[in-house]
Amino acid sequence: MQSTPTSPRVAGRYPLLTDNHVHDALVEALRRAGWEVLRAVDVLPSNADDEVLFACAAEHDRVLVTNDRPLEGIAIRWMREGRGFRRLVCWPQKHTRAMADCELAHAFEEIAAKPNAFAYPIEYIKRKPSKP
Repeated sequence: MQSTPTSPRVAGRYPLLTDNHVHDALVEALRRAGWEVLRAVDVLPSNADDEVLFACAAEHDRVLVTNDRPLEGIAIRWMREGRGFRRLVCWPQKHTRAMADCELAHAFEEIAAKPNAFAYPIEYIKRKPSKP
């Protein structure tokens, strides 16, 4: 894995590793907001499986970001096995189609702003109901 420059940590923020399902526009929105984001496509072979990706995030103490359901299953299995990892942030792919990248980036800001930011092993981003 390539080393990346580290920026000062902002309270509630952790370095992120995005899988190949995360849009570049979201990666850029997070970076503009001050998040340290590394894309899996930049550090792993394109054919790396999900287990390798998950292990890479854990090894480098990064929060894994995805909308890919199998990675959620890996996180649950790792928890059952007592294996440590920083965190997983995920949302259903249907939200990717229904939410703008700025909405998803804002959801990260909301997680980071909570007093117990990233306190849970898996953080779920949910689409907010539309206002009438």
